[in-house]
Amino acid sequence: RRRIDNDDEDEMIFEEKDELFWTHLYKSLDKKYLFVESGSKETTEIHYLDLTDPSAKLECVATRRTKVLYEVEHRNGNWLISSNVGGTPNMRFMKCPVKAESAEEWKEVVDPSTGESLFNGGYERSLDDITPFAKHAVAQGREGGIPRVWVISYGNDGEVENFEQLSFSEAAHDVGLGSHFEFDTDKIVLAYDSLVTPLQHMEVSMNDSSQRSVLKEKNVPGYDKSEYACDRITVQSRDGKTQIPVSLVYRKDVMEKHLESGEKVHTHLYGYGSYGACCEADFRATRLSLIDRGIVYVIAHVRGGGEMGRQWYEEPNGAKYLCKKNTFNDFVDVAQWLIDDKKLTSPDRLSCEGRSAGGLLIGASINQAPELFKMALLGVPFVDVACTMVDATIPLTVVEWEEWGNPNEKKYHQYMMEYSPINNVKKANYPSCLLTGGLHDPRVQYWEPAKFAAELRHGAGESSGPVCVKLDMSAGHFSASDRYKYLKELSFDYAFLLDQLGLADS
Repeated sequence: RRRIDNDDEDEMIFEEKDELFWTHLYKSLDKKYLFVESGSKETTEIHYLDLTDPSAKLECVATRRTKVLYEVEHRNGNWLISSNVGGTPNMRFMKCPVKAESAEEWKEVVDPSTGESLFNGGYERSLDDITPFAKHAVAQGREGGIPRVWVISYGNDGEVENFEQLSFSEAAHDVGLGSHFEFDTDKIVLAYDSLVTPLQHMEVSMNDSSQRSVLKEKNVPGYDKSEYACDRITVQSRDGKTQIPVSLVYRKDVMEKHLESGEKVHTHLYGYGSYGACCEADFRATRLSLIDRGIVYVIAHVRGGGEMGRQWYEEPNGAKYLCKKNTFNDFVDVAQWLIDDKKLTSPDRLSCEGRSAGGLLIGASINQAPELFKMALLGVPFVDVACTMVDATIPLTVVEWEEWGNPNEKKYHQYMMEYSPINNVKKANYPSCLLTGGLHDPRVQYWEPAKFAAELRHGAGESSGPVCVKLDMSAGHFSASDRYKYLKELSFDYAFLLDQLGLADS
């Protein structure tokens, strides 16, 4: 901290020494408090500084406790807290008066009409974020695998008066709160899209949610929404109890022809499934290059993501640590369902794709069931898992131990070696593969796709497809930073895909 009215030395008010923890700053929306959040993937600790008092000292909201996550905002003299304290599978919505070391005073916020907690941390409804306003608060989370937004209205006494979930006409969609910088307002801006609806920003009144107006809608030249359709279904996993959400988007004429004739169609299966990150049912104009060539685009919302709440990610039934194989099993099960049950496609017409940890998904899936796929795209793929995770000198490795486990421990090393793609290539007929990497990638070093390509070529059977590697000598983990180079890179990937599927001239 620096005082601008004198020449005193800068004062260090906080230092995080644990390599597992990240640290960042943010300010409460009412501008009264500065928060210093220090957190790992499983534990959080937040300090606050009163911005109305120049002499204020940094104080802790609640001392870190192992495997307890929490977030804090401020509204009218209260901390608004989301936390999994108590070991709940999802985050609870709680509050308490503003004070240091307040953990013992956290109390759940209840719905006045039912007397039940708004968010009790259960399996049915997950909470991701709380944004407070002068007379309202907006909660973001998930229910039924779909992003949701709730408006909480407060009375003059500061207690909840009304709790409303905003509804939309399309069953599967992506919606979220935009950036807001005004605390004293009764209107919010939402970003909304779906698999067939381009991104639009709409203004919504928090006093009457039926009052909505579209401020801006993305223009997609040549796109006619009436020619496309989408579905949201679930596929049963091999464990016999888990229902895997699956999203499909396609041209109506392609699906009508398939349903009438029973003819198999080309299908592209995409997945990620790590870090609790969600693959949303959102709009991507770049998919049209595939869809307009008769390809059905499918997203498998496999375990390891957060689509169904944190339980979709965490042990024991998610896909983290010693249950990571659920991610790969789910993806293969969806591919098998598309072929055998839905009878939409066939192995010679099915391609797959994933990037980064999604590249790990694809690598493990084609090792498990190479016969299901004709072609695979692996973008900056994390495929040398044990070798990378054992080396603490590599950037990000230590913080990743709370995702994959530390292979310096026997149980994690053995488990990683059972699924790490580079260590499980077998003598088989593999699909055609395109692996990409960037020379300056600090997350997935360029040698990982190169080494995996060498293993695939060594294990390739007589009927295997070509294995190609493309390394960008100027790129990092997220490929090109300018949009035109990004589109060129994507067009190269899609050109390879279309060529291997026999659709290059379509």
